[in-house]
Amino acid sequence: MDNRVYFFDTTLRDGEQTPGVSLQTPEKVEIAQSLARLGMDVIEAGFPAASPGDFEAVAAIASSVRGCTIAGLARANHGDIERAAEALKSAERSRLHVFIATSDIHLEYKLKKTREQVIDIVKDCLAFAKGKFDEIEFSAEDASRTDMDYLCQVFETAIEGGATILNVPDTVGYMTPQEFGDKIRYIKEHVKGIEHAIISVHCHDDLGLANANTLAAIQAGARQVECTINGLGERAGNVGIEEVVMALKTRHDIYGIETGINPRLFTRTSKLVSRLTGVIVPPNKAIVGANAFAHESGIHQHGMLNNASTYEIITPESVGAEKTNIVLGKHSGRHAFVDHLERLGFQFDEDKINELFAAFKALADKKKHIFDEDVIALVMDGLNYKKAITLVHHHYKSNERGYAYANIRVNTPDGEREDAAVGDGSVDASLKAVERCIGIPISLKEFQVKAVTAGKDALGEVVVTVEHNGRRYNGRGISTDIITSSVNAYINAVNAIYLADEMKAITEQQGN
Repeated sequence: MDNRVYFFDTTLRDGEQTPGVSLQTPEKVEIAQSLARLGMDVIEAGFPAASPGDFEAVAAIASSVRGCTIAGLARANHGDIERAAEALKSAERSRLHVFIATSDIHLEYKLKKTREQVIDIVKDCLAFAKGKFDEIEFSAEDASRTDMDYLCQVFETAIEGGATILNVPDTVGYMTPQEFGDKIRYIKEHVKGIEHAIISVHCHDDLGLANANTLAAIQAGARQVECTINGLGERAGNVGIEEVVMALKTRHDIYGIETGINPRLFTRTSKLVSRLTGVIVPPNKAIVGANAFAHESGIHQHGMLNNASTYEIITPESVGAEKTNIVLGKHSGRHAFVDHLERLGFQFDEDKINELFAAFKALADKKKHIFDEDVIALVMDGLNYKKAITLVHHHYKSNERGYAYANIRVNTPDGEREDAAVGDGSVDASLKAVERCIGIPISLKEFQVKAVTAGKDALGEVVVTVEHNGRRYNGRGISTDIITSSVNAYINAVNAIYLADEMKAITEQQGN
C-alpha cells in the first residue's frame, strides 16, 4: 500500500549513542519487547560487530522478540556482515542494514577513497550478503551532502545487488524540509529500478528540523521512517517516532498516511526508555513531555474547562497519558481556581470564593509551583481547621540486605495510635506503618522526590498522590531527611482526605 509508512526504530543502536547512555542486554530486550508491542515494523537491535556486548544483545533480541523484523547494522565489509548474519540467525525475519559514506567530504577525509572505489565496495559487500538475510537495506551515509547524480548511481548499484530498502540519511541534520523533499523526489525520478525498493529516511535534529524534514520526505514518497523513542541519538538526536506518528494521525487530511503503530502506548514506552537510559524527557517535549497536556494560562484554562478542543489538538488518552493537567500558577484565572477547589471537594459562595481567589493570586506571585496542599492551606486559614493526623514519633532502621523496619506514632481523631511495619526500604516501611495507623483504605499512585536546596544537607521535597474512594489527593513534605519528607507528604495527603470529607459535610448542612 502506497499510503502505508513503515517505522524502523533505532533506539537500541543510534539511541544508545546518546552521550552517557549504556544499556545492558536485559534492558535492551525489555525495550525491544515494548517496541514490538507498540507496533514497530523493524527494530534495529544494534551493531553486532561493535562489541561482544552488542552482539549478545542483538542475538538475544533476535531469539526472543517476535512480530517484527530485527535488523543489525554493518559497515560495508565482509567481517561486519558475517557477524550480523550470525547474530540474527534466530530472528523471525532478519534484515541487514549495511552502510557506507558517499559524500565527497567523507570520501576524502574519512574513507580516503574515490567514488569509483565506493561503488566497487557496494557491489562486493552486497554480493557477499546475498542469501544470508531475509532483507537487505542499504544506507548512503551523509546522503544529504552527497552529489545527487552520484547518489543515484550508488543507489542503482545497491538495487542491482539485491537491496530492497534504500536509506537516505540526513546524517548531520543539514537539510531543510523543501530541500529534503526535493531530494526524495529526485531519487524517485532518476534511480533506475526504484520501483522495486522502499525509500527510507533517517533524520537528525541538529537544526531542530528532523520532524519537518521527515514529513516532507513522506510527502515526496518516502515510505520508511527511521526514528527513536524520545528522539534519542547522536548529538541533538534523531526524529522522535511519537512526533511523526501523531503529526500523520492528527493531520491525516494533509498526509493521508496509515501506520501500524498503536499511539496509546507512547507514554508508557517513553517512560520505560527514559527510566532505563537515565535520559530525562524534557517537560516541554511534544507528545510525551510532562507539560504536553498542561495548561497554566487563565485564558487557556477557561477554554479547556468549557471544551478541551479549544487548546488541545491531541487528547491525552490518545497517547496513553493520564489526563489534562490544569496547573495552578500566577497566570491562572478564576474559573480554573474554582474548578480546582471543586476537585478537592470544596464548594463556597461567591464572597468566599472571591476572598480565597485574592489570597491565591497573592500566593502565586510568591511561589513558582502551587500545590493542592497550598490551596488546602488557604481554605484552612479561614476555617480554624486543625489537622486530623499529626506525627508524634517516627523511627526507622534498615540493613545492607534491604530489610527495613519503621515505627510510627500519630494523633488521629480517635486518639493516639502506634504501629510498625517492614518493607523493601525505609520509605516503603514508613508509609506502610502510617497506613496501619490511620486505618482508612488508600493507595499510593505517584511518588516524586527532588532536592529544593543545594549541598549535602539539602532540603528534600516529596510530593505524593494517593487515591481514596475513587478520588485523588496530593500531599507534600519537606525535610533534610527524605524519609521524614515522605512520611509528612503521606500524612498531609491523608489530611486532605479528612478535610474534603469535612467540607462535604459543611456544604450538605448549608444546603439543608
